[in-house]
Amino acid sequence: MLLTLVALLAATAIAVPLTRRAGFGSVLGYLLAGIAIGPGGLRLVTDVGEITSIASLGVVMLLFLIGLELRPQRLWVMRRAVFGLGTAQLVVSAAALASLAHLAGLGWAGAIVLGAGLALSSTAIVLPMLAERELLTSRAGRDGFAVLLFQDLAFIPLVALVPLLAGSPLPDHLPWWDVARAVAAIAVILVGGRFLLRPLFRAIGGAKTPEVFTAVSLLIVVGAATLATLGGLSPSLGAFMAGVLLSGSEYRNELQADIAPFEGLLLGFFFISVGMSADLSLALAHPDVLVGGTAALLAVKTVAAFGLGRIGRQDTASALRFALALPQASEFSFVLFAAAVAVGALAPGAAAMATLVAAASMLATPILFAASERWLIPRLTRVAAPVYDTIDANPAPVIICGFGRVGQIVGRILRMHGIGFTALERDAGQVDVVRRFGNKVYFGDPTRADVLRAAGAETAKLLVVALDDMEAVLRTVDVAKRNFPGLRILARARNRRHAFLLMDRKIDGLVRDTFHSSLELGRMALTGLGIADGDAAHAVALFRDHDERTLVASHAIYRDETRLIQSTRDATEELVSLFEADRAS
Repeated sequence: MLLTLVALLAATAIAVPLTRRAGFGSVLGYLLAGIAIGPGGLRLVTDVGEITSIASLGVVMLLFLIGLELRPQRLWVMRRAVFGLGTAQLVVSAAALASLAHLAGLGWAGAIVLGAGLALSSTAIVLPMLAERELLTSRAGRDGFAVLLFQDLAFIPLVALVPLLAGSPLPDHLPWWDVARAVAAIAVILVGGRFLLRPLFRAIGGAKTPEVFTAVSLLIVVGAATLATLGGLSPSLGAFMAGVLLSGSEYRNELQADIAPFEGLLLGFFFISVGMSADLSLALAHPDVLVGGTAALLAVKTVAAFGLGRIGRQDTASALRFALALPQASEFSFVLFAAAVAVGALAPGAAAMATLVAAASMLATPILFAASERWLIPRLTRVAAPVYDTIDANPAPVIICGFGRVGQIVGRILRMHGIGFTALERDAGQVDVVRRFGNKVYFGDPTRADVLRAAGAETAKLLVVALDDMEAVLRTVDVAKRNFPGLRILARARNRRHAFLLMDRKIDGLVRDTFHSSLELGRMALTGLGIADGDAAHAVALFRDHDERTLVASHAIYRDETRLIQSTRDATEELVSLFEADRAS
């Protein structure tokens, strides 16, 4: 077992960073690692079933964490996407794939099983792939999650219907015992999650005993999955329900922090097991069938999802993302094929090739999605050049570039003193919001000399650059220094390095984001700990003066990393000695 674990961890450490660096994400790395060390590769691991049984917990934990992020109210809001779009995607894809399988020579029973199984998509692939690119909250991400959630709900009925496709006679009575067992499992999860879990966490002292809290967190996930399994339901569905019930708990963040490391590692092992299960000998024997089947699967599901996305009023880019996130088969596809073979609804040879096609689609999806994000999506999301406002204001002594949080406060202070200003903002949405409150602000790009000239830069006395984009701040300063040399410039610096770059440009003054507010927060922390107001204010003033002197002194060497590190250490030691001397006096 230790050698198996070493092989798994070593393959992960090598393959995943390479695929992430290449822009294909981590899922492809796990799949390739499984192929490399599995029975069809180096044969470092041969017992795939042993790995799969443990690694499947990764999918269960993933669904639990997803449930923690959702509120029951949000699920109710998503009901149309879950049951409308989810049903349409599954039915359309399954019908098209079943028809193709029947045309390829399979009987209708086997074709329907293949169509339904391949129409499912992999939650374990799609959600991490979207999360890596911060797309889960986008329209494509929300609709993709809704479809995956519906598929998880639909999986159990699909498995139950498989025996009917094999010609098994319909039962002469409703299987009340099975129905009651499933209802009882759901009831236990709901009641336990609602009334027992919070008292349990309080009983163990919350997160004050980390190892016990972690053990209880894992117990909740595995216990909910076990209850769902005993009720004949999907274990991931049970974990998802438990997560939703705890989404409003005060322990939600601690639960997420405890489960996430296990989920990430076990989910990676799950993908490795998928790669191991690929029958490379069958692929080499029938490469045309594998390539054709995989291409057909990806094409059918992509076209179906894109069409449904457009019908659902997604824009072209969102519909393409939605479609290219879902074309692969699911981890549940393997379970459905195995159940169909067991009852005779699907021939073993067809099931083996379908399993290989499903694994190949999982391998291809991260590549297709990454290629789309790199080359297609930027073309579709490219917007036309904005039409900026015509600035018709009288020349003012001050121009404020960027009218967000910082710029608005500067403007309000100037207005209190009766000083006029012209405000420029690059975000059209922000302009609309600010104008609702009666502020005069123009939609324009201050990095352009003609816009600054139209705002009165040739006659203004002061330019305040309060943009939140570091590069935009530097470009604006460069344009202003080059075209309006008599204009005084004050700028907002995002961090220390940004401050150095602005100091290179010899502007008239700068303020570092959060510096002064952090000093005030530090003063409040000292007084909150019982230190006298005067002593706290003196300590903060001492730190501020020392830090500002250090900033100026470091400017000359900030491009020399070695000297800068040494200077920072020296400055820290100097500050400590200053505080000690001040305390002694």
